[in-house]
Amino acid sequence: MSVVRVNAIDVAPDDAEELESRFASRAGEVEGMEGFEGFQLLRPTDERTTYLVVTWWRSDDDFRSWVESDAFRRGHAESGSRPPLAMTSELWSFDVAERRSG
Repeated sequence: MSVVRVNAIDVAPDDAEELESRFASRAGEVEGMEGFEGFQLLRPTDERTTYLVVTWWRSDDDFRSWVESDAFRRGHAESGSRPPLAMTSELWSFDVAERRSG
């Protein structure tokens, strides 16, 4: 059964475009990881300022291997000229109880 990990990242409205740009620039880091099944970056369309980074994994062990990997560290490194954009961040964990696609 798959697991889903959601990183809820609260970002100032003025930083939203930069956040999306940073995710686009590091595309490909996670795709080669063992057990990786999918990724989505969800942009809020209401008054919220929280982006959702949704990833699907074969197992929690595969997710933890990603978080502990060199690829994760490279992708999440912030240079001195690029401070973090997240005002807050919270990791949510789910098991997939039912999944359909169409």
